[in-house]
Amino acid sequence: MARCLRKLQTRGVDSRLFVWIREFLLGCTQRVRVGGHLSEEVRVTSGVPQGSVLGPLLFLAYVNDISRNTESPIRLFADDCVIYRKIINKEDIEKLQKDLDRLGVWAAENKSK
Repeated sequence: MARCLRKLQTRGVDSRLFVWIREFLLGCTQRVRVGGHLSEEVRVTSGVPQGSVLGPLLFLAYVNDISRNTESPIRLFADDCVIYRKIINKEDIEKLQKDLDRLGVWAAENKSK
C-alpha cells in the first residue's frame, strides 16, 4: 500500500487527491464473522478493499512501470497482467524468458506477491 502511494506521489498526482486516496487506504479496517461470533476489528495494512471503484485504478498506477525493461507486449486490465510473444524461433523463446526474468525482478523490487 505504501509503495503504491509513493508511486502516486512521484507521478505528480494532485496533493489533494493524493491525501484523499491515502486516507481512504490507511483508514481501512476489517473484521470476520464466523457463525455468530464477530472478531475484533483490525487495521488493513496492504491491498485495496475488494469491490472498490479505486481498486483497478490503483492497480494500474502501481504497475504502470512494469513494462519499462521488457521487449514483449504487456497488457494490463483491471487487476490482471499478461505478457506474450509469438514464438517463431529459439531467439523468441530467449527474449520471452528474459522478459519473464525482468518481471520477476520488478515483482521483487515492488514487493509484489
